[in-house]
Amino acid sequence: METLPRVQRAVELVGPGELRLNAEKPVHPPGPHQVLCRVEAVGLCFSDLKLVKQFSDHPRKSEVTGGIDRRALAEIPSYVPGKRSTVPGHEAVVRVAAVGDGVTTFRPGRRYLVQTDYRWLPTAGANAALGYNFEGALQEYVLMDERVITSPEGESMLIPAPEDLSASAIALVEPWACVEAAYSVQERQRLTEGGRLLVVTDVALPNGGVSGLVPRLGRPSEVLWIGPAAEPPLPGIAASRVSSLSEVSEASCDDVVYFGHSEDAVEKLFPLLAPHGLLNIVLCGGRFLRHVAVAVGRVHYAGIRLVGTGGSDAAASMATVPHSGETREGARVHVVGAGGPMGAMHVIRALSSRIPGLDIAASDIDRDRLSSLTRVAAPLAAANGHSFCAYNVKEKAPPGIFDYLAIMVPSPGLVTEAVEQAAVGAVINVFAGIPADVNANLDLNAYIEKGCYLIGTSGSALEDMNTVLAKVEAGVLNTNLSVAAVGGMEAAIDGLQAVAERKVGGKVVIYPSCRGLRLRSLDELEADLPEVAALLHDGVWSHEAETALLERYGA
Repeated sequence: METLPRVQRAVELVGPGELRLNAEKPVHPPGPHQVLCRVEAVGLCFSDLKLVKQFSDHPRKSEVTGGIDRRALAEIPSYVPGKRSTVPGHEAVVRVAAVGDGVTTFRPGRRYLVQTDYRWLPTAGANAALGYNFEGALQEYVLMDERVITSPEGESMLIPAPEDLSASAIALVEPWACVEAAYSVQERQRLTEGGRLLVVTDVALPNGGVSGLVPRLGRPSEVLWIGPAAEPPLPGIAASRVSSLSEVSEASCDDVVYFGHSEDAVEKLFPLLAPHGLLNIVLCGGRFLRHVAVAVGRVHYAGIRLVGTGGSDAAASMATVPHSGETREGARVHVVGAGGPMGAMHVIRALSSRIPGLDIAASDIDRDRLSSLTRVAAPLAAANGHSFCAYNVKEKAPPGIFDYLAIMVPSPGLVTEAVEQAAVGAVINVFAGIPADVNANLDLNAYIEKGCYLIGTSGSALEDMNTVLAKVEAGVLNTNLSVAAVGGMEAAIDGLQAVAERKVGGKVVIYPSCRGLRLRSLDELEADLPEVAALLHDGVWSHEAETALLERYGA
């Protein structure tokens, strides 16, 4: 067990937009159920900026409302909900420095990748997470509690990490896992079993209009019916009629089927969808007369989904739901906002994949970021048999139509454009965190005629972390390809500002042990740290470069 310092350096968020470097933050020895870890490296994330801006208003900064004894929470000094100052940082690799007397799972000296999303610990609007209502990794030592980081199924959120990988490669598994989750997500192709189904009819109900869904594609436990059409016989399922949508609570319906083509009616249905709810629009031969406001923010944050058919069979719409978010063989892919850190990851993942014949278009408005991406992406494309081309949309938009569009910029207008660029059967991935209360005006006639599918995910699961870590260990994926700049703890606030101002085209990695290391892009290393720059691999951050950096700063 290593000798622990009395104090440490840490980046603290003390109020909305108020970050400070605290060189005298206490290092708390671990209590009976606690694990104290030394932080080897931590990546900076755009999600950190959302916390910085919102502070106590962020849904993950609020009190834990269940899943753990409140007396246990009171024993954890790193539990800092509400207006208490916190430490950001959730993309981390750590090494255990000390453990409490009651800890049996972890031993000092062991290295771990951190999964920070505690989905079994709800807050008022989300769930608990490291780097939010529990202090994160932008400090030299981070304190965790076994009762917090162990799921009800017994899974630990500290994933054993190999010793032969760089700290940066391991730390960046977390953001890469969020990208992986966008493709590995399993889509629901049926009605929710035992769920609540709302059926709204604005037209005469065609024969088989809903009976093709129930029970062949799922058996709800409750059916609500609105409209002039008579309820069809649904054997074993009671259907109750309500007079208007005002009688239906918000976020209370697992599935909604709408027969008709009223724009106003559709717009009123989105708030009724529960998280992961599905809206099925059955046009019955009609058409919308204007664009429709679609809750694209909830596609990302709440996992709601939208399908439709121009005909009268509600089951036909469900055929457009893909099995997962993965791209198809030979797909034309457009990554919108590809020059940013997450956009680059989507491009690199596609070009590193073994899916045959992908054609990747990467668009952005920043020439320098596109140039940096191309230096990495073009060799990958050539090596793996894919096509790649970058487009500065200020000069030229990517031509043609696309089978898969990934939106990296939180702009509802870009989702509108994606429907226009979509091929038949296209998947439109709303990866950027468009606020949950924001809509996009979409051409739903085109969306339905083409059989498009809006998809969106937020965060990642433990299995996504393990999948990405396995790819890194096997050499299938190099997460270091996304490193754009490095720094010590003193550089963290500048690094977050650079992320906010989109001055870096990749990830910023902070090494807390490198005292005095200011923020440096990889392009600056040649002049400032030539012994480190000499160990880059064709301009890409490497294990050898990291080792030289740590030696240079006595870490």
